[in-house]
Amino acid sequence: MYTILKKEVLNPTVTRMVIDAPFVAKRAKAGQFIILRVNEEGERIPLTIADSDSEKGTVSIIFQIVGKTTMLLNTLEEGDSLHDFVGPLGKPSEIDGNEKVCIIGGGVGCAIAYPTAKAFHEAGSDVTTIAGFRNKDLVILEDEFKECSDAYYLMSDDGSVGQKGVVTLKLEELIQSGEKFDKVIAIGPIIMMKFVCELTKKYNIPTVVSMIDGTGMCGGCRLRVGDEIKFACVDGPDFDGHLVDFDEAMSRNRAYMDFEKHEREETCNLLNKEVA
Repeated sequence: MYTILKKEVLNPTVTRMVIDAPFVAKRAKAGQFIILRVNEEGERIPLTIADSDSEKGTVSIIFQIVGKTTMLLNTLEEGDSLHDFVGPLGKPSEIDGNEKVCIIGGGVGCAIAYPTAKAFHEAGSDVTTIAGFRNKDLVILEDEFKECSDAYYLMSDDGSVGQKGVVTLKLEELIQSGEKFDKVIAIGPIIMMKFVCELTKKYNIPTVVSMIDGTGMCGGCRLRVGDEIKFACVDGPDFDGHLVDFDEAMSRNRAYMDFEKHEREETCNLLNKEVA
């Protein structure tokens, strides 16, 4: 069993947990993920390793409460245990300490962008971070990003915090002001990553995106990269953003929306009955 040592609410829909998982913590690297089960009957879901401490034997995960399993996961408290916690899985991000990089995170994707920014910073890279959220109430990891970034820019759709606008607005501002990035890493909603890649392609800046991950058995993370079919769980999760077919990926993501809505509603009803 994997004990929850700490639980922290980052915003109304996002939670951070620190898990006692020494064998995972010992080998975890930026960009990798774990697969967990809340209980014996639960489904397996992938979550990126948001942070790890090999000395303490802990792994941090950050999740958005959007579906059945994350809703059940969020009912657990400090001292409770997860049934399964397997990892680290996936290929680690390629970190070069001599680069000037721009890390772009959108929404809860910032939970995945943070360990990448931290790893580049620790390797000696010059790190610029652009974090985008819908509004001030959804901002997460601001202090953590500032600690590992040479420059940090906060964007919000409604202008309630930071600069009003989307992440690509700030990225193009920086490029046009003379900033020269060796690489851009974009992590967040697929539509956001698509527009970041369209922009960086115009300026010929190599760009990496992080896609959904899993175990490779279901094919749910299949995507087209150039002329090849790849699976994010075994070939990624990082890919050349200029080669990813984002439109196909978005279409696949919508395939189970009705089923997911039904599962979410059933879980809400179940949890409400238990509270009553």
